[in-house]
Amino acid sequence: MFIKKVNKLKEAMEIVALSRKTSRLSTLEIMESVFDGFIEFHGDRSFHDDKAIVGGIATLNGQPVTVIGNQKGHEVQENVLRNFGSPHPEGYRKALRLMKQAEKFHRPVITFVNTSGAYCGVEAENRGQGEAIARNLIEMSKLKVPILSIIIGEGGSGGALALAMGNQVWMMEHTMYSVLSPEGFSSILWKDASRAKEAAELMKLTAQDLFGLDVIDYILPETNSEGLLSHEHILEELKKNIGSTIKELSKKTPEQLVEERYQRFRKF
Repeated sequence: MFIKKVNKLKEAMEIVALSRKTSRLSTLEIMESVFDGFIEFHGDRSFHDDKAIVGGIATLNGQPVTVIGNQKGHEVQENVLRNFGSPHPEGYRKALRLMKQAEKFHRPVITFVNTSGAYCGVEAENRGQGEAIARNLIEMSKLKVPILSIIIGEGGSGGALALAMGNQVWMMEHTMYSVLSPEGFSSILWKDASRAKEAAELMKLTAQDLFGLDVIDYILPETNSEGLLSHEHILEELKKNIGSTIKELSKKTPEQLVEERYQRFRKF
């Protein structure tokens, strides 16, 4: 089952390394295993289809839902194809298109976050990267359907937050969520990227740290007393816990959902 607390056995930089492992469950693997009848949608209806963001419709225990997330690869070739999970503006606009469609048809939204951050190339900035992220935050804040956001790997900066303005935000045990990377933090603060381990501890970026700060709602375990949990076990627990949470959130009125989401982020 999902839990609110895990024993802090690993240093922050170890968690950062685990969050970046290419062997982690990908968004598409979760979508295809946890949900039934997943159909992927493509494109932002403006520029093109950003493969760093995947999304579409599916059912969960018979209930239609919209699922969206960052997609990384297990191999170099797929990571290049997916831009290592770092979206361009059109990726965020695709995500927003799907969220607005979900609102129209009264479907809950579940997002999966795994990105080091939004792509920072010149072409992304030329096409309005900052505006696309800001637009997602504005629109998600007032979406009249339940939103559940789950950090499944790296959660980096505004590029992650643009998919993580949920009524509830969860993190898997070996994931990170932060304004920037430890390497970036140490380079800016101390002009020395080699102090990334020290920076990671200061940044409070692990699931345990962020639960303690009331930034996230739950930690989903990846280990037990015997060691690492299998992917099959994690997927089974994800399905069960997502299902129960969406069922509870769906009982709330649109006004309650919007107000609770506002209050959740306002307190930060």
